Amino acid sequence: MSQKDNTTEEHRIIDQPMSDILSERYLSYALSTIMSRSLPDVRDGIKPVHRRLLYAMYQLKLSPNQRPKKSARVVGDVIGKFHPHGDTAVYDAMVRLAQDFAQRYPLVDGQGNFGNIDGDNAAAMRYTEAKLTDVALLLLEGIEENAVDFRPTYDGSENEPVVLPGGFPNLLANGSSGIAVGMATNIPPHNVEELCDAMLIMLEKDPTIEELVDIVKGPDMPTGGILVDEKADIVKAYETGKGAFRIRARWNKEELKQGLYQIVVTEIPYMVQKSKLVEKIADLINARKMPMLDDVRDESAEDVRLVLMPKNRNVKPELLMEALFRNCDLETRFNMNMNVLEGGLVPKVMNLKEVLQNWLDHQQEVLVRRSSYRLEKVLHRLDVLEGYLVVFLNVDEVIRIIRFEEKPKECLMKTFDLNEVQVEAILNLRLRRLHKLEEIEIRAEHDDLVKEKAQLEKLIASEARQWTLIKKQITKLRKMFSGETELGKRRTSVGGVLKPVAVNLDSIMIEKEPVTIICSTQGWIKTMKGHGHNPKDFKYKAGDRGQFILEVQTTDKLIIFVTNGRCYTLGCDKLPSGRGFGEPLRIMVDIPNDAHVTSMRIHKPKAKMLVVSSDGRGFIVSSDDVMAQTKTGKQILNVSGKTEGSICRYVHDGDDYIAIIGTNRKMLIVPLSELPEMSKGRGVILQKYSKGSTLSDVKTFSSKKGLDYKYGSGSTTVKDITPWLGNRASVGKLPPNGFPKSNRFNYMF
Repeated sequence: MSQKDNTTEEHRIIDQPMSDILSERYLSYALSTIMSRSLPDVRDGIKPVHRRLLYAMYQLKLSPNQRPKKSARVVGDVIGKFHPHGDTAVYDAMVRLAQDFAQRYPLVDGQGNFGNIDGDNAAAMRYTEAKLTDVALLLLEGIEENAVDFRPTYDGSENEPVVLPGGFPNLLANGSSGIAVGMATNIPPHNVEELCDAMLIMLEKDPTIEELVDIVKGPDMPTGGILVDEKADIVKAYETGKGAFRIRARWNKEELKQGLYQIVVTEIPYMVQKSKLVEKIADLINARKMPMLDDVRDESAEDVRLVLMPKNRNVKPELLMEALFRNCDLETRFNMNMNVLEGGLVPKVMNLKEVLQNWLDHQQEVLVRRSSYRLEKVLHRLDVLEGYLVVFLNVDEVIRIIRFEEKPKECLMKTFDLNEVQVEAILNLRLRRLHKLEEIEIRAEHDDLVKEKAQLEKLIASEARQWTLIKKQITKLRKMFSGETELGKRRTSVGGVLKPVAVNLDSIMIEKEPVTIICSTQGWIKTMKGHGHNPKDFKYKAGDRGQFILEVQTTDKLIIFVTNGRCYTLGCDKLPSGRGFGEPLRIMVDIPNDAHVTSMRIHKPKAKMLVVSSDGRGFIVSSDDVMAQTKTGKQILNVSGKTEGSICRYVHDGDDYIAIIGTNRKMLIVPLSELPEMSKGRGVILQKYSKGSTLSDVKTFSSKKGLDYKYGSGSTTVKDITPWLGNRASVGKLPPNGFPKSNRFNYMF
């Protein structure tokens, strides 16, 4: 290799750190992605691919009053002239502009299959046709009047607009989403009438974001739904340009025969595919994660109609829907990030007011440029008309000069003191038009143009006049998209703040029915439907007898206290039915063989309970603290020996004393306030017993009502409790005459 070749080869070597090379290349790629692909321009609210699509369709003269053309023709023009990317990507972008469930105000009028809300793809581009909508024409209005700058296309063969005139606030009206390198944007659609009202207010005064939110209440999704957020959260999101909006599906209850009903969902959240939503709900039913729901059907035609069948008539529709909102996309959160290109160059997260102000500023610039362009045309036409007046007044001489002079152009300029523009217009005038050159018509047009020229000059020179005209344009736009029109009517209603709803899936699926629990001394338990049964009708095994009889509801929770101080919890709906003798309780909960049940109670949330052991110790505990989540139960009362037991009693409102009686037949009454409140432990001594004696029974009562206990076949009440009042840990005295020999107050064991 020659020395020259070596030098050439050396020049190809880049002596630069790899980190610097990667940084430069990646920065170039990132900037290209941000500016030319992912982020919309705040002025027209669209990204380059959409801008090129609309401009290509405009060049093809696909206006709303013309016949559509094949989508393949549009895509071909876009990728051939402006956008050197894959045809699939360009067609997908065009399809989205035509979908009324994706765009609040569609920019493309699609003919054929352009997909649906179920997530089905559009037909191939060779089958579908498209043209522009009236909304798209508003974005393009004035593009041929020097309203915006143009730049060469990627190959330099043509020019494309840098930004569209944007006579429609598309950024907020249709929203935008995109992911760039290191940043992203996600803007929800809004109602144009509200946006126009907000901008009219901005042209009158300088409102705060909170005042604007009074007008722009929140997003207005194409698929409707209900916005359920506090106004303070909405204001904060619009103040910062970042936030989240909670959108719920719209539903109603339809009554059926025999008290049954069904729930019909008519609107689903934005960007949720209906088919996947139905699949998700069906999966929840099959996986038994939604036990209160029996079936889901999709009865949609042109409108959304999802039918939800509850398990039974006792399921409340509000609770069912609350459970569905938490477990599927019937409720979604739209994360807003108003990251846009300011001036088409600088990425910036803007608040609501900044976005609207940028659009207004762009409209002012477009108005001035269009007015300047029109002024140039008016001045040119005035010049031509003045030349035509010369022809009209001197038609014979003009014809002579053109026919016989060697240099008619210079001769005309010299003879009639005309400029080059006027002479070119005269020379290009066809003979057949000479008979139309009437002085009245020329002067009338001339006078009109003079007036227009004066108005344009005043408009260009006066910023106040410009804003007045923009105000009229916005008022006209508001009228076009008012709530009286089908397109302008608000679809997403602002539902306000929802009150929190506690959803217990287990309790929702259970039918609330009255049942009676029967538990025998040997631990066999069963339930019988209804209340008011005669205990004599209950049957037990030989040698067994009844111990507990409770009238409850199937939705209740059963608290079981055992002699070892442990507490167990069972749902009343999980107990065996009343056939036969029932089932052993030990099958359902792990009760040790050397322990037996001493108390059964229905759980009352936040209620107080008295727990005592057979050695006379006890304390107050909250009913919520004794609830056990497992089969093995929960240790509440610490007992010292296997022969000792535990008793549980509810403390009713107004109870202020506790009566204790032991097997030694001594009764003691002490104030309830002397007992501590604990979650577990041994407690304090309530009554002192001699050797061999233990606790027999306890009872809390109100001193105003007195102490009542069983007396024969009925009951009696002791009003004067003074003889038995004493200090805690005392022995006590003999009970009143006639007190049951079983040493029990009025409980059945």
